[in-house]
Amino acid sequence: MDDKLAKVRTKFVEQVSIPTLDRLLDNILEDRIVNDWQKDAILEGNSTRENKARCLIDTVRRKGDKASMMMIDHLQSCDLFLYSELGLGPLPPAPPAAEPRSIKEGGWSTTLIPTTKDFWRNKQNKKDIYPVTKDNFRNRVALLITNIKFKLKTLDRHGAEKDEENAEKLLTGLGYKVVKYTNLTAKAIDDAVIKFSEHPKLRETDSVMVVIMSHGKLGIILGVDWTPHEPDEFPIDNIYKHLGPEKCPTLLNKTKILIIQACRGGEKGAVLVSDSAAGPAEIRHGGFSPDSLQRIEHREKDFISLLSSTPGTVAYRHPVLGSLLIRFTVNVFNTAANEDDIEELFRKVMQCFEDYRPSNIRQMATKDRCTLTKRFYFYPGLNLV
Repeated sequence: MDDKLAKVRTKFVEQVSIPTLDRLLDNILEDRIVNDWQKDAILEGNSTRENKARCLIDTVRRKGDKASMMMIDHLQSCDLFLYSELGLGPLPPAPPAAEPRSIKEGGWSTTLIPTTKDFWRNKQNKKDIYPVTKDNFRNRVALLITNIKFKLKTLDRHGAEKDEENAEKLLTGLGYKVVKYTNLTAKAIDDAVIKFSEHPKLRETDSVMVVIMSHGKLGIILGVDWTPHEPDEFPIDNIYKHLGPEKCPTLLNKTKILIIQACRGGEKGAVLVSDSAAGPAEIRHGGFSPDSLQRIEHREKDFISLLSSTPGTVAYRHPVLGSLLIRFTVNVFNTAANEDDIEELFRKVMQCFEDYRPSNIRQMATKDRCTLTKRFYFYPGLNLV
């Protein structure tokens, strides 16, 4: 059986995705094929996806036939299409199409249900769907900011560690490389968003996700140095400015997904933007730059935001399990992101809040500032890398 892995080694290294690698490592750790030290060595001792894949398959091969057989079985359950393309076994026939299942029927999936290549192919080249190519998929990047410990100890957000863990796992599973920060001041949040807007992967990505978790007020995220006498406040509107076409033209016409506190605001509906993706438009010589054409673009487009609650109301967080927003988002995305677009996913998260009625607790997430002109699908678990 180790010879069978040896024969598919090159293809495995070329085609296996990061989410599949992560799931395989979790599975073989549970099977005690590797220990914690070996798992960490594979993940942290290799800088590229290819090197991680080589190290994983070679480590398992050296463990012998039984270990190799167990890894092949796990690959079949983690990525059935890769399993088939490697020639490790036949691809079973697809089940007959069924009517969409209501999220009220059955339980939630604890892991992301992978989409199929047929589903992805069927969505390609359709005018009402944002395109996702192989290059786009492997250049996905997300920003995750979690404020947990505050200068004013009474503001410490117990349970936020679980939110951070769950959000990072979800983002990674959706194919995003996560840029993560913890415990930032308002200025540091602003700096982090600006730095993120300059990330080199933005040029080739199909989308970005920004998840910020902290205390907040209407239109405001609190930095960790906040006190009643010295407010440390980050305006949520800055995210739209920093990632909008004027400051970040590389994200022009690309989906920008925000999961944040509630916000409201607006300015003029148009800005002058350069056709070049190098930076903001520079106005000179009567309004036109001599080395690049200029055009009018929408100031804000291709955004969608999910806010934790309606304006003026509180959002609840369990001290152990984390916030309702992140828990419901993970449940819905794990179960339905394989076939639902982002607007439908957010609607289902809101439906979870509608159905959640313990004692006197009421909270309703809010889909806000949606300027998507097409449908965006994540295609989780798809081997496009």
